Amino acid sequence: MKVGIIANPLKEGAKAALKRLRDALRAEGLEEFLEQETADLASESGGLVGPELAQLVDVVAVLGGDGTMLNALAKLGGTAKPLVGINIGTLGFLTSCTDDEIESFVKSLKEGSYGISRRTLISAKVVREGQETREFIALNEAALTRGHTGRLVSLSAMVNGELLNHYRADGLIIATPTGSTAYSLSAGGPLISPAAGVFVITPICPHTLSQRSLIVDDEAVIELSPDDTSDGPMLFTVDGRDCVEIQAMDRIEVRKAAQELNLLRLEGRSFYTAVRQKLNWRGG
Repeated sequence: MKVGIIANPLKEGAKAALKRLRDALRAEGLEEFLEQETADLASESGGLVGPELAQLVDVVAVLGGDGTMLNALAKLGGTAKPLVGINIGTLGFLTSCTDDEIESFVKSLKEGSYGISRRTLISAKVVREGQETREFIALNEAALTRGHTGRLVSLSAMVNGELLNHYRADGLIIATPTGSTAYSLSAGGPLISPAAGVFVITPICPHTLSQRSLIVDDEAVIELSPDDTSDGPMLFTVDGRDCVEIQAMDRIEVRKAAQELNLLRLEGRSFYTAVRQKLNWRGG
C-alpha cells in the first residue's frame, strides 16, 4: 500500500507527528510519499503537488485537524482516494484518530481493519451577467454573508426555482451533513448524521426569530442572491476559503457535487463517538 502524507506545517507538533507516522509506516513495510509543503517541513526535496500525490497513492493521511482536512481536500482536487485524518491533539469530527494512536492506525491500515464513510460534497457556482464562473467544491458549506458593512443584509433563497424566503440577516449557510457540525451549528443549525441525503439552509443571526434552519433533500438546487443594491458587495465563501465578492445582480447556484469524499474510519470510531466527545455528552 502506498500512503500519501499531508501535514499542517503551522500546527505545533506537526514535525514530530510526521516523523512518528513515517517511522510507523516503514516499520510495517508501507510506502510513503510527501506533499510539497510536507516535504519542506521534513527538510526534504521531491514533494508532490496535490493531484499528483492523489494519483500515485492508495490513501492519504492528513496530519493536523479538521481545518487541515478541508485544506487537503482542496489541494488534492476531485480524488476518490480515501482520506484519513490524524488529529494533533484531541479527536475532531473529520479526523479518525489522534497522533498518540499513529502506530495502531498504521497497523489497522496494513490489516485492512477500517471502513469508508462516504461524504456528500457541495458544488457551487457564481453566475455573473449570465455566465457561470469556475466551480467551487466544498465539504462543509457554502455561505453568502455580509461584506464590509456592519449592517444586516437582504438576500433571497430559491429551492428548485421556487422562492423559499427573503432573509434579513448576517448571511445564509448551505451545509452538508458533514458541515452541520461546523459553521451551521455555530449559527444555530441542527446536527445531522453524515449518511443523511440532505442539505441544511441556516440563516446567520436573522432579524426575525421565525427564520429558522430548513432541511431539504440533497437533490435540490438552491440559489442565493442579494436583494438590496444599497447593501454593497456581499462575500461568498466555501469551507471558509475562496472568498468572492458578490454584486447585486449576481446569484449563486448550489447543488450536490458529482464526486464524493471517501473518509477512512477506524473500527470503533464513528460520527457519534466524535459528537459525544466534542459536545461533552454524558447521557444517563
